[in-house]
Amino acid sequence: MLHYHTITVTPFQQNCSLLWCDQTQAAAVIDPGGDLDEVLAEVQRLGLKLEQIWLTHAHIDHAGAAGELAQQLGLPIIGPHPGDQFWIDALAQQSQMFGFPQARPFTPTRWLHDGDTVTLGRSSVQVRHCPGHTPGHVVFHSPEIGRAFVGDVLFAGSIGRTDFPQGDHEQLLASIRERLWPMGDATVFIPGHGPESSFGRERRSNPYVRDPL
Repeated sequence: MLHYHTITVTPFQQNCSLLWCDQTQAAAVIDPGGDLDEVLAEVQRLGLKLEQIWLTHAHIDHAGAAGELAQQLGLPIIGPHPGDQFWIDALAQQSQMFGFPQARPFTPTRWLHDGDTVTLGRSSVQVRHCPGHTPGHVVFHSPEIGRAFVGDVLFAGSIGRTDFPQGDHEQLLASIRERLWPMGDATVFIPGHGPESSFGRERRSNPYVRDPL
């Protein structure tokens, strides 16, 4: 069975999550944007074996510390989709623009595509490509525990911004309706910022993507 623990990192208050298999203690960190000391302290406290870095997309608050962590611990970087290559290339510029520590450049060990799976210990997690916020954004879905790690696609009561380069509002709405909603109303999602919610709750009440009356 998978378990997770979310840590708020960076001045952007980004939700960085630790996800692990309770049979093996093998763990992945999802979106290590920064504050690695805090993240690694939680890994140690929970007794985990950190083995992978998973990225939903390559904005600085989600990927800013991925290169450093990968080099420090010899970890593979899994994701995002190749559509975010230009954002990875621009991480150093993003660091300067937003006052983050200088991001270490990296090349993902494995790019992800829609329908892929990633393995953690004895569990598998499904990957959906959900462009709109960024062209290469992916979402990690575990039907086993009814959870989805959605990055900046969807929030409680809101949706991701699309005013960044290569953002696309209509594409984002389609990603939510066509790729998140089929995961089921009971699925709880962990967004890139703010509190958790469920897809059912957002379908009923989110002013941007709720079902028509």
